[in-house]
Amino acid sequence: MSPAPEPSYVHAIDVRSLSFSYAGTPAPVLRDLSFALPRAARCLLLGANGVGKSTLLRLVAGRHMIAPEVVRVLGRPAFHDTALAGEVGFLGGEFPFSQDISVAEILRHRPGIDPARRQRALDILDVDPTWRMHRVSDGQRRRVQILLELERSLSVVLLDEVTADLDVLARADLLRFLREESDGRGLTVVYASHVLDGLEAWATHVMFLSPGRLRAFGTVAEVLPGGRLLATCETWMAEDRRARRAW
Repeated sequence: MSPAPEPSYVHAIDVRSLSFSYAGTPAPVLRDLSFALPRAARCLLLGANGVGKSTLLRLVAGRHMIAPEVVRVLGRPAFHDTALAGEVGFLGGEFPFSQDISVAEILRHRPGIDPARRQRALDILDVDPTWRMHRVSDGQRRRVQILLELERSLSVVLLDEVTADLDVLARADLLRFLREESDGRGLTVVYASHVLDGLEAWATHVMFLSPGRLRAFGTVAEVLPGGRLLATCETWMAEDRRARRAW
């Protein structure tokens, strides 16, 4: 079997001079952000609540209109290339799937999924196909949401605080799976989380947002030369809080 061809794009995610405001807001949520994330990177997206992490992920996922040259994913415009929906997975926000339906019934309505990959995702997330969605816990519902994305062979996965509902084992299994996909298939992952235990060894890159700006971006070695992820985040968040209160 011949090897898969190299992708034509240079960066999995390429953001250039991004500024973004919501209608009716007095100031931009994001201001003049620029960064380029390579294929197969596992990037931690960090910062205090309200600094724009979810907004950035939604822009990369193509959920808000932005100029084609400003946010590009897999070499294509994030909002304007609708085919990216089949290659980019976004996991965030609520998953209000509470109908009286089983997981197995949901999966039957999703043709074209590799059965072996689906079973692997079921096993990793410990999802029982007999679960009824109107009876599951919040954590179980979240695992079903993650399953529906990770059973697909994606090129980019964007995680917005979705592991907060998972228990310790489910979170560890998920991160291990994403690392295997990154190392093996070139999956690019951007992971926003406030639960930082053990992530220094998992991540390849770190991005830290301060209010309205990109404070730091680079490889783990560049951003955290001492490897002190939690301590560095606490220091930067405290500085941002003092600056905000001084305004």
